[in-house]
Amino acid sequence: MLIVGHREVRNLLDGHDKEVLELVADAYRLHDEGRTALPHSVFLRFPEEDRNRIIGLPAYLGGDHAVAGMKWIASFPGNVAYGTERASASIVLNSMADGRPEAFIEASVISARRTGASAALAAGLFTEDPVGMGLVGLGPINLEVLRFCAARLPSLREALVYDLDRGRAEAFADLAGSVVPGVEVRVADDAAQALSAYGLVSLATTAGTPHMDLSGCREDATVLHVSLRDLTVEAVLGAQNIVDDTHHVCRERTSLHLAEQRTGGREFVDAEIGALLRGGSGFRREPGRRVVFSPFGLGVLDLALARWVRDRAGVEGVGVRVEGFLPGPGPDQEPQSRTRSEPESEQATAAV
Repeated sequence: MLIVGHREVRNLLDGHDKEVLELVADAYRLHDEGRTALPHSVFLRFPEEDRNRIIGLPAYLGGDHAVAGMKWIASFPGNVAYGTERASASIVLNSMADGRPEAFIEASVISARRTGASAALAAGLFTEDPVGMGLVGLGPINLEVLRFCAARLPSLREALVYDLDRGRAEAFADLAGSVVPGVEVRVADDAAQALSAYGLVSLATTAGTPHMDLSGCREDATVLHVSLRDLTVEAVLGAQNIVDDTHHVCRERTSLHLAEQRTGGREFVDAEIGALLRGGSGFRREPGRRVVFSPFGLGVLDLALARWVRDRAGVEGVGVRVEGFLPGPGPDQEPQSRTRSEPESEQATAAV
């Protein structure tokens, strides 16, 4: 069993933003081609703890280097007030030869970067040479959105950011200066200022229920609705909607799920990003109408990055290999069967 920790994962991924973008794009294409298996994620919730949850995302990603596994990610929003990260995650990868678990990888960086890359791919599809972008909700996710938008959109030179916590916003701006040194990051006085400044906006708050319409955005804005629960039903229905997977995103009381419940259907979803990346959706943007990208977050994206991390770790000798984690041939393994003495056989039969 190979174990790769947080710092090692970060070091392996740093400096490879272009590769991450392509890995995520390839995973989307494979998913659109039907070369994945993606059961609905499992939400573990707790009595009297509505905000906290742990989500299991099992997945299989096909292609030339098929991989299977599961991400187990906890979201405890209250952590932020104590100076720790809202989300923590790990990924188990299983061998496609015999199904045995072969790698255990810390996944908070993987989860954040695949989300940022996903949003940046959508931004690249719907914006043309943007000068700047607005970001609302300033945690690790929007930092990665900014990172990958800068990598995907070389014209990006400015960002106006807002958070309910002014100190958090200022700390975000300072950190962003080292993550995306070519982008000038300024703190907005209010959310309306961040929403209206540019034609590209990213929402990544921890809101559990819709609270925002899009009236503050430009009429032709591209909105990266990463948080999934910020927008009102009216805002969703008034926009052209792009998702990663319609069946996945219309559940768990996301803004799109609420829109489905309101309308009784999913006709408001215009296209899925995998089809757009393959060039086969037939989607056309309507002038003067906002586009909203709402990615549920597919486990196949996590597997694509985790597989890459696992392979790089093997080449560079990174991580810890634990021998004897799994049963195997040798003196310590229990035999698959044994010859019992007659009394033992009789006792076992009686117990059954």
